[in-house]
Amino acid sequence: MLLTIRHHTSYRYAVPVQYSIQQLRMTPANGSAQMVRRWNIDTVGKLDVTRDAYANTLHTLVLTKPHMEIHLSVTGQVETTLLDGGRLNDGPGRIPLQHYTCATALTEPDAVIRELANSVPKLDSPSALIALAENIEARVQFKAGVTEVTSTAAQALQLGNGVCQDHAHIMLACCRARGLPARYVSGYIDPGDVPHAASHAWVDVWLDDGWVSVDVTHAAFASGRYCRLAVARDYEAAAPVRGSRVGGKEERMSVDVSVQATADQ
Repeated sequence: MLLTIRHHTSYRYAVPVQYSIQQLRMTPANGSAQMVRRWNIDTVGKLDVTRDAYANTLHTLVLTKPHMEIHLSVTGQVETTLLDGGRLNDGPGRIPLQHYTCATALTEPDAVIRELANSVPKLDSPSALIALAENIEARVQFKAGVTEVTSTAAQALQLGNGVCQDHAHIMLACCRARGLPARYVSGYIDPGDVPHAASHAWVDVWLDDGWVSVDVTHAAFASGRYCRLAVARDYEAAAPVRGSRVGGKEERMSVDVSVQATADQ
């Protein structure tokens, strides 16, 4: 499957910003699930590129002159493959698996999460992971505008509403409570006819000797319609865009993302 992706982000400020820095994890890597045909990031200044601790491509944009707005435009095409039972064949990665068993501030389990984690007796197969995803999706309905990027898994579960990021954090908390390595994945999805955004988040869970990629929001394997951007222990370390600034006062942000899937040619 060929995914054509466009992602435009604009920031506008009430008064001039004197200094700003943006870190972008918006570049996919080649792997067993995908091959990048072309990719481009267009913005107002020079992008410095490196890799972060998780081997994600990291671009840094620093603006030192006063500015009233910032525009980021990402375009590209990625060829994806279907995964058998959601299984990736990329190996564990550069980070020790034990790192992904540790809770973070966003994925710390409470008693309710531990109970949910044990709602599936044996969490030892891809089908069991889908069953857990179904239980999470049943408890936390997809609803935008209820949670924040700082909301924890426990808070989202208590609210009973959230977005893909919250679903992923709850799944991470449940898997880690059961001793399974699990990592957060940010990326894109061809949403089809469902009302969920094209920017998306899901999880990889280590079973036996490989990662199984699960989209909790749709209770399905993250395969075919998905483009992977970055992995980490949670959203905070895998966010597509993170930044800080001096000045600007109020900020207005607009985002336009589209993903179109076509058969490979």
